[in-house]
Amino acid sequence: MTDATIPQEADIQMIQRIIPHRYPFLLVDKVRDIVPMQSAVGIKNVTFNEPQFTGHFPGAPIFPGVQIVEAMAQTAAVMVGVSMGLADKNMLVYFMGIDGCKFRRKVVPGDQLVMTVTTKRGGGKVWKFNARAEVDGELAAEAEFSAMMDFRKEPS
Repeated sequence: MTDATIPQEADIQMIQRIIPHRYPFLLVDKVRDIVPMQSAVGIKNVTFNEPQFTGHFPGAPIFPGVQIVEAMAQTAAVMVGVSMGLADKNMLVYFMGIDGCKFRRKVVPGDQLVMTVTTKRGGGKVWKFNARAEVDGELAAEAEFSAMMDFRKEPS
């Protein structure tokens, strides 16, 4: 695929063809502004009916920080998958490290989390990304993380 034929956006159907995550752990609703192999913007609409809010925290629901980091990683995986034409290829992605992670504001039901991921190093199995998550233009979280892209073996 050339850059001209690579989609610049992935809807929920394409996301599910690239990464194996499903409810309740699929944490990105759309990926847009895809610059192949370089960057993308993920969107997560935070809604009160998500299961984590029954316990985090009753009466004061806050979207867990670890799930923000996971949503940023899922955005990065979709960007890689779209860039490399990996839909329906059974890609798995494993965290290898998370550095410099900081949380700057609460994310609550009704917020739209906008996650910008940028590739620091990639092209093979191991990738490294910078990521920022914002709500209404205000920084909610940031991190640098590395991940390994792998593929499930088909049963013989």
